[in-house]
Amino acid sequence: MPRPPIITIDDMAEPVITPELAAARQGPADFPDHLGAGEVLQRAMDETGLSDFGPDTGFRERLKVTLESLYEDTGLTRGGRITILQNAVRVMANRLRIEDVVKRHPEILDIPIEKPICIAGLPRSGTTHLVNWLARDDRLNALTLWESEEPVPDASTAPGEVDLRLARSAGRWEAFGRMLPHMAAMHEMAATDIHEDNELMFMDLNCYNWEFQARLPRWIDHYLSHDRTGSYAYEKKVLQVISWYRGVAPGEPGRRRWLLKSPQHMENLVAIRAVFPDATMVICHRDPVDVLRSLTTMLGYSDRIRRDRVDPAGLARHWADRIERLLRECAAQRAAWPADQSIDVLFHEYMADQEGMARRIYALARLDLPPDTERRLLGYLSENPRHAHGKVIYDLEGVFATDVAALRKRFAFYYDRFPVRQEN
Repeated sequence: MPRPPIITIDDMAEPVITPELAAARQGPADFPDHLGAGEVLQRAMDETGLSDFGPDTGFRERLKVTLESLYEDTGLTRGGRITILQNAVRVMANRLRIEDVVKRHPEILDIPIEKPICIAGLPRSGTTHLVNWLARDDRLNALTLWESEEPVPDASTAPGEVDLRLARSAGRWEAFGRMLPHMAAMHEMAATDIHEDNELMFMDLNCYNWEFQARLPRWIDHYLSHDRTGSYAYEKKVLQVISWYRGVAPGEPGRRRWLLKSPQHMENLVAIRAVFPDATMVICHRDPVDVLRSLTTMLGYSDRIRRDRVDPAGLARHWADRIERLLRECAAQRAAWPADQSIDVLFHEYMADQEGMARRIYALARLDLPPDTERRLLGYLSENPRHAHGKVIYDLEGVFATDVAALRKRFAFYYDRFPVRQEN
């Protein structure tokens, strides 16, 4: 097998701005770069013709805090602010559509979401690879990116036509890929890819997707200081709606189990247990220093779209803080899951024996693994070798000015709790 091409991003702090990047940094002329919470909600109502957002589980307050925190981040480009505002309008429109379809078809709430397999883990810890691999098992339900972005179909889509949601998502992510051609080597984003379920919590405005797009300390403090159980209950409702659109009826025999994945789950183990008590919890662990190596590079590279000035050192400090808080929550909540429903997957063990780890997960989830299913799973591994799009060179010490020894001391509590291998 040929060696993957080596990718060095040598313009991290002072990126080369192409015409397409410049346009994205400016943002669309016909969309304002400042909206209040009421204006976001009104735009969602105007877009859908609907007005019932459902019970207020705190989402209005979270929207207000999100926008306050957004406008405190003075380093964003105009386009960067607009992208977040457009996302806010999108997810509020989604919420309106969710509430509308449940109101018209209340039987949706009788669809059970039984024994989901939940995958948690730091960004860049192998969770995306694992969920895509297991999604080859057609006995499991998995979310696609386009479906998670807009769970309710367009009423105007005729049978046999390309779903407009898929077309919109594909257009967005194809443009993103053109602007950031090295992103595929770090985390490919395609509309038809299997995706994280934290998008479903976006509609309750308790999703940490905001954090990847801006520096939002006020939002993070608010998020971590409030119980998130209600937002996981809202996610369950959205899963019921998606299941209904996929043809599942209440009480239908042979319904498939959901396969869910998000880094956010690591800090919400108690909340997930309350909403999905029969779930199987798979927690992926990787050296947080190595996670920061790749995460900061991925986010720093994409910051050329959304920030006036890319600040690699500031980005690294911000995410070291955030990951520490996430890992402390994980360590504190880990005991919420009993041994017969949970497993800790260490990255070095997973990479050394991916087939064996899959068998352990299947045994834990009490799923058989027939030969034809195993062949499909192994097919994913052979079709998606590591570094297929190139190997990115990460330089946390140099480009991001980080003291790795000090960082390891900071994460000592995590190394003591979970025996991850320190990779570099």
